[in-house]
Amino acid sequence: MDLVRRRSNRFDPVDEFDRLQREINALFDFAGMADSPGIFDRSIAPPLDVVETDEALIITCDLPGMSEKDVELSVAAGALTIKGEKKREEIDEEARVYRRETWDGTFQRMVSLPTTADIDRAEAEFENGVLTVTIPRKEEAKPKKIELKTK
Repeated sequence: MDLVRRRSNRFDPVDEFDRLQREINALFDFAGMADSPGIFDRSIAPPLDVVETDEALIITCDLPGMSEKDVELSVAAGALTIKGEKKREEIDEEARVYRRETWDGTFQRMVSLPTTADIDRAEAEFENGVLTVTIPRKEEAKPKKIELKTK
């Protein structure tokens, strides 16, 4: 029984076209675009962290190279929306670009908010390219300790 597949040294044009098609498909396969979780949550959007504590919901978003005038925040239908646009830095036309991994363009990220979020007391801060949105919990939703008494 032969367990190893042997390749022939002979030229097969069909195999070459298959190989070429795989390479072209790989060239246009933008990582994460096909399997993104939502229409606006693409891999080229800025990363987002959502942390819930006993006191508040804290949302941080990395926006390097952007300022607060490039970002818009809104709350509607129980969701926080972060919109913005990051512009690409212009490079001299004669320069050779060997690698470009930074993203640019418009983005929109949406975060569903729990019913315990007190949107009226929400605060947003933008510092060193990091957006931090803090949404306190409603007082009635905060955990309360019950003191136990022994008899």
